[in-house]
Amino acid sequence: MLKDFRILVVEDDSLMREFLEETLRRAKYEVESVGSGPEGLSCIRNGSYDLILTDIKMAEVGGMEILVEASRQLPDCKVIMMTAYGTIENAVEAMKLGAFDYLTKPFSADAIEVVVKRAWDYHSLLLENRRLKSELVDRYSFRNVIGKTPKMQEIFDLVTTVAPTKSTVLITGGSGTGKELIAKAIHYHSDRKEAPFVKVNCPALPETLIESELFGHTKGAFTGAVSDKTGRFEEANSGTVLLDEISEMSSGVQAKLLRVLQEKEFQRLGSGETIPTDVRVVATTNRDLRRAIKKGTFREDLYYRLNVVRIHLPPLRERKADIPLLVNHFLEKYSSKNDKKIAGVSETVLEAFYSYHWPGNVRELENFVERAVVLSKEEKELLELEDFPPELVTFRAEGGEEVVKPGQSLMEIEKVLILKTLEAYRGNRSRTAKVLGISTRTLRNKLAEYGLKKDSYYQPKLSI
Repeated sequence: MLKDFRILVVEDDSLMREFLEETLRRAKYEVESVGSGPEGLSCIRNGSYDLILTDIKMAEVGGMEILVEASRQLPDCKVIMMTAYGTIENAVEAMKLGAFDYLTKPFSADAIEVVVKRAWDYHSLLLENRRLKSELVDRYSFRNVIGKTPKMQEIFDLVTTVAPTKSTVLITGGSGTGKELIAKAIHYHSDRKEAPFVKVNCPALPETLIESELFGHTKGAFTGAVSDKTGRFEEANSGTVLLDEISEMSSGVQAKLLRVLQEKEFQRLGSGETIPTDVRVVATTNRDLRRAIKKGTFREDLYYRLNVVRIHLPPLRERKADIPLLVNHFLEKYSSKNDKKIAGVSETVLEAFYSYHWPGNVRELENFVERAVVLSKEEKELLELEDFPPELVTFRAEGGEEVVKPGQSLMEIEKVLILKTLEAYRGNRSRTAKVLGISTRTLRNKLAEYGLKKDSYYQPKLSI
């Protein structure tokens, strides 16, 4: 693993150079060494290194020049300075120029290993940080926001256009439609993606604390403020703040937020100091803000500040053509997570999904699929209707075809509902009884009234 960490030693003392090479190779590092400053500059200009150990005092080209050239050519490379002239002035100058650390000669093999290990740890942390950021960008890329319907394609086009800008965005839509996912897609496709993405869940914060959460406070600003606190806007500087369900924000905080959007500055609670801020605001809501304006619960001037670009996410019932794509995505996700090999869902399940109203939208569909995958006890290629919650089947019985028709008696309506539910559960009486809220005995008696024998309980194409 350490061989992926390339080290260059620049040292004109042959004995010291050999000592360094032997020590580092014994520690499993990949090492290259040269005996002069000009050779070191050539290596830096033509090679790739993660760490350079260089003597400060060398003929022709010294360690300071090596440090400056490394900073110019290899910005991620760390440089450790070695000197027999261990003055504080040398150390301070090297650190000001960007040196990672310094060693004063003579030093032991243990001392070398400790300081190089610190550099390697820092390098590993940097690579891990970049990997995680890359995963975030990939996670919120448009290929992971599922949708092929014209409405969703229009949304993707709009997000692609607005993401690189500085404009405030208002995302509207019902709960579970994916508003936060779109907000993150905007952030991670903007030039702010390296800066923080900070979410503020407005409904979850008490009115007395939300101002402190947004803008911070000083010690003693209010009872319980025992120390200074940094607010979300300060944490997100140069990045993005997501104000989730902004309609729940009090009118007083709305006024202060409006000032931040207008003046690009704020004050901590209890402080007169003005703090400049460079934050992009993305807000979401599942409510009609125009109606809230008429009721006097939301400021009209704030609405227009937020509504520079509006993105509306349709409910799942208006984009049912996306259901198969979403189901496959969630199946792959949760099958992999739970080490199961489920390939898909049956046609009966898809029919039920198309008939269901989806009050919880995409989030509800994801929960349904996750639950079915987790609770499936046997290896199966396809999930069946019996693997899903009762409410899915009940709604299908009511919504798949018209159950109640003018002129029908209660007995006829009851019969249709029982037989349709029995069909959905492939003749499973115990499951059918549970869904309908009756006992198995009652169900058996009802079926006897209808003149159905046990072997005729389930008919794939039941016609009533």
